[in-house]
Amino acid sequence: MHFELSEEHLAVKEAAREFAQKELKPGVIERDKNMTYPTEQVRKMAELGFLGMMVSPEYGGGGMDTISYVLAMEEISKVDNSCSVIMSVNNSLVCWGLETFGTEAQKQKYLTKLATGEWIGAFCLSEPEAGSDATSQRTTAIDMGDHYLLNGTKNWITNGGTSKVHLVIAQTDAEKGHRGINAFIVETDWEGVQIGGKEDKLGIRSSDTHTIMYSDVKVPKENRIGEDGFGFKFAMKTLTGGRIGIAAQALGIAAGSYELSLAYSQEREAFGKPISQHQAIAFKLADMSVETEAARLLVYRAAWLKDQHMDYSAASSMAKLYASEVAMRHSVEAVQVHGGYGFVKEYHVERLMRDAKITQIYEGTSEVQRIVISRTALKGKPYVPVSKNAVAEKV
Repeated sequence: MHFELSEEHLAVKEAAREFAQKELKPGVIERDKNMTYPTEQVRKMAELGFLGMMVSPEYGGGGMDTISYVLAMEEISKVDNSCSVIMSVNNSLVCWGLETFGTEAQKQKYLTKLATGEWIGAFCLSEPEAGSDATSQRTTAIDMGDHYLLNGTKNWITNGGTSKVHLVIAQTDAEKGHRGINAFIVETDWEGVQIGGKEDKLGIRSSDTHTIMYSDVKVPKENRIGEDGFGFKFAMKTLTGGRIGIAAQALGIAAGSYELSLAYSQEREAFGKPISQHQAIAFKLADMSVETEAARLLVYRAAWLKDQHMDYSAASSMAKLYASEVAMRHSVEAVQVHGGYGFVKEYHVERLMRDAKITQIYEGTSEVQRIVISRTALKGKPYVPVSKNAVAEKV
């Protein structure tokens, strides 16, 4: 068993850390306060290759592995989770879904722009009455012969206001249930696509989260992803990988909370010595250190399994479940360690606390992750696959 990162991995981690500290940290408080979309920061992420990290160079991506991706996500999430969720959706859901399941024509037309950051993508699954229950799609796509007619509403769409491409999950045959669901590539400037107002959120406030309405949108047949009825499977497989990205985001929040608490506790004095030397604080730091490292190992393991083309479904759910709960605990503890200063925006930890909560909700709530994990356990499957022949990524 080998735990050492390669020189390439360390270079990616350092580049992401430098970018986060030098480019994202200045202005992050104001962007969060005013819900300002990080246009310039996203442009720089694109220039550094952070928006198409795992895409093959053939389509303009970095050709990196999932380990590299989670290393970059962790460092960026220590500072600005609005930027990291933009990065996560474009990488994990949109680019990966298109490269893995799209046609060559779809890749040439869309993936090449998404991987370079020329375009930003959005993943449109959730609806007003279809969140955790993804089978209950009310958005419909009626087969009209040479095209589909798309109608419906999607909620909580990250990149909803800035994306040029939507991957939309819609019901085409209600009698078939989840086997009658399809996935479509929709361009946002097509007639009938309407973008709702930006949501005023608790956390990740500068990312653009919108409701999207589709009214008689004509979607060409060539913009369907996969065979007829593949949409639900496409969504589930894409989300399984996406959870690794969100787990890495949660890990970054946990690690950022710990790093800020450690630094502050060594500077702040009480009763004649740094508060880090008081057992009450020292034990908090010890627990944060242990839990951060445990979350990190779960996230890295899930990423490694994915890179090895092994079954990573339960591993990604475990990583997201645990890392998101650690992120919530650590960010709350970071506020406590900072005392009154933790309650003001200047010290960053109150923002991390607000950002942490969403990691327990989006791309599958903690309750959904427990369903996935328990099903694996009840089937008697090993948590660590012993062969690369376990379950391949692709269908």
